[in-house]
Amino acid sequence: MSAYAHLLLLAAPSPATSNTPSWAANLLGLAGPLIGCTIAFLVVFWLSLIIWTFRDIRSRTQDFLSQIISTVLVTVFPVGGLFIYLILRPRQTLAEIYERQLEEESLLAEMTERQTCSNCHARIEGDFQVCPSCGQKLKRPCPKCERLLELRWTYCPYCATNLVGSAGAMPGISSNVQNATPNSGVSMGGAASSSHF
Repeated sequence: MSAYAHLLLLAAPSPATSNTPSWAANLLGLAGPLIGCTIAFLVVFWLSLIIWTFRDIRSRTQDFLSQIISTVLVTVFPVGGLFIYLILRPRQTLAEIYERQLEEESLLAEMTERQTCSNCHARIEGDFQVCPSCGQKLKRPCPKCERLLELRWTYCPYCATNLVGSAGAMPGISSNVQNATPNSGVSMGGAASSSHF
């Protein structure tokens, strides 16, 4: 009898496998690790969103309160907080703002250094005597040191020559005035010089 009872026990279905097929049992065995991997992925994704938000807001503003609020928003509301942050964050990073300011300053410096002809507004260089486009006289050489001078100057800043008393100094001035120097005893008119005696 004992052998017969033993065979009956072997033939009887076990309580664990009586209601579920074998593929369902395998699926239940894999559910635990799958759920664990999914939870681990979600935690890592949440932490990476927080770190990315903190780094991104630090590159866009130096305001400490804005950095804290943005990071806490993404920490408490991971996906929704990220969308709100992306809508409200500053458009440009601090590096982009700095580069734009450098470009603007460079353009401004170039425009202030650029010289143009007063007659035709063509671009000219600092050592041009005449405008290459219209022929307007821009500068004149000093009669003594031959350095280029502005037309309105009355003295050469390099050699201290009086340009009003030098020949060819100012266009339109008569040769008598140009040849007369302030310290010479020769005056412009002969009658006026004789009246002093």
